[in-house]
Amino acid sequence: MKKYFKGILATTMVLSMTAALAGCGGSGETAATDAAEGGEAKDTLVLATSADFPPYEYYEGQEIVGIDAEIAKALGEKLGCEVKIEDMNFDSIIPSIVSGKADIAMAGLTVTEERLQSVDFTDSYATGVQVVIVKEDSDITSVDDLFAEGANHTIGVQTATTGDLYTTGDIEEKGLGTVERYTKGADAIAALTSGKIDCVVIDNEPAKAFVEANEGLKILDTEYITEDYAIALAKDSELTESINTALQELKDDGTVQSIIDKYITAE
Repeated sequence: MKKYFKGILATTMVLSMTAALAGCGGSGETAATDAAEGGEAKDTLVLATSADFPPYEYYEGQEIVGIDAEIAKALGEKLGCEVKIEDMNFDSIIPSIVSGKADIAMAGLTVTEERLQSVDFTDSYATGVQVVIVKEDSDITSVDDLFAEGANHTIGVQTATTGDLYTTGDIEEKGLGTVERYTKGADAIAALTSGKIDCVVIDNEPAKAFVEANEGLKILDTEYITEDYAIALAKDSELTESINTALQELKDDGTVQSIIDKYITAE
């Protein structure tokens, strides 16, 4: 992710009780069960995330904090909902939305054609950058080296992230290297420091945290790709319109940007 982001989300807007209940209704099987039993719609939004992606979501003691966590809570306040955060492996996030176990998902999720086959997305709330981490003495000096004729590097990624999607299509499927997939970004970094792989492709913000915590690593100056982050919801979810409306108000009044600025210092 970049050290600067497009402004996004803010707080205001009064919803009618009906709209609030519709906005906070459950999705998938949960909503169907509520309706079948003649009960009212839930007043809790279940948020799926993977809390190993600072500064977007990570643990501070027993609490999940970060940009996504705070934006989700701001949305909940606007919609009159409590937000319940469920931590899971990244590759379980989209399936949790499809199955109805979660209402929304925020985890530095990029809108891709592949993901759009399974879920819908809200408007974007932040812009991120995928970067490459290497050892300080690596012969990989720019992103272009990964695509050079005859290249044969081993690239570490977190499973099901856009780093995984991009490198699979750009590198592995073109015979320019091998992609090694790990459950967590930290596992990919451990493989890099131990010499099992040549580099790691991951978002810029967690990349900075990993480099700071592991001596002998650096981030290449050239970016792999720039992308937009959005909130994932079930296909044709009734939540989409109300969340987009609340999200736009949070952008307009500066709430989103103030949350981003709290966690990311512009340089």
